[in-house]
Amino acid sequence: MRRYRWWIGGGVLVFVVGLVAIFVFSGPGTPTGPVKRPGPPGTGPLTIVSLGDSTISGEGAGDYTLDTNGSDGDWCHRSPNAEVFETDVPGIAAKTNLACSGAPAAQVALGDTKQWNEPSQALQLANLVKDHRVAVVVVGVGANDDPHFSELVSQCFQAWFLSGNPPCSTAIAPGWQSRIDAMVPKVVSALADVKKVLAQAGYETGDYQLVLQSYAAPIGPGIPADLQNLNGCPFKTEDLRWVRDQGVPALSAGLSRAATQAGARFLDLSRAGRGHEACSGGADAGKEWFSRLTLQLNDLADANRAGHALQESFHPNANGHAEVGRCLTEFLATALPSAACLSGSDGNLHAAATVVAAG
Repeated sequence: MRRYRWWIGGGVLVFVVGLVAIFVFSGPGTPTGPVKRPGPPGTGPLTIVSLGDSTISGEGAGDYTLDTNGSDGDWCHRSPNAEVFETDVPGIAAKTNLACSGAPAAQVALGDTKQWNEPSQALQLANLVKDHRVAVVVVGVGANDDPHFSELVSQCFQAWFLSGNPPCSTAIAPGWQSRIDAMVPKVVSALADVKKVLAQAGYETGDYQLVLQSYAAPIGPGIPADLQNLNGCPFKTEDLRWVRDQGVPALSAGLSRAATQAGARFLDLSRAGRGHEACSGGADAGKEWFSRLTLQLNDLADANRAGHALQESFHPNANGHAEVGRCLTEFLATALPSAACLSGSDGNLHAAATVVAAG
């Protein structure tokens, strides 16, 4: 009986010692899960950054910064009216635009590819994080790679201009998907380099949001006949319809795949311009979110600028950038992996779950 009581006493002693050990090493109230980081590492203001090509640099929105409006051959056309400056994200104190008109994915990525004499945008991001805490990176790129969207617009203009020519979409449509498929890995690689730059600066995945956005159709069918020419939108009706209903949606689907593969969030802009395309406003261009055929006559007198006199044509204007900036702001406030910018009952763009938008 005494031996039995000894084992009971010994067991209780071991149990108490175990509790003391747990208390000493854990401490009272010590959380058992991972500690939440306070946000991006480093010093400086919380910042949102835009990378990519003309649709996000601000081409078409006017008021370009002097250093990107032809100075020393730099035609990146960054505008203070660009989308990133139209965002209003709580806590974000600084907004930086590193995008450059005409940029391919390789110039967004790390490497030696330049655009208008500017180095890699990912490398510029690496310099930025030295004195900024980057909370959001939004990227708009891909159209200048295999799809060559600007060349597509030129082809469609030529199809309208030369009497008897078939619609440009007749030649473009059969190979359009293969172009998009070739573009996808290039965009994925660029996004991987953006993530690499931030990782090397000590960022973890949860420290920032990485968003890839697609493109809005700048033109569409149903425009007034008196603007379906050099007065505004010189394209055949069949091509206006193909660009809006097939070309741009397919491009957006490819970019959605790229975002998934790269582990980025995705913002679908393919239907963002519906009803507000170039020339859709008729006599009231103020209703439009995209620039019409735009010729800077003053540039024609300068040999260094003449080749860029049409550069602004068929890009989001200041109104368009303001709308997309509002939609992006809404999207960043959600936990949705993807969303579509669609017009709401108030006439403005809002972020809607893509599964809803597809219905």
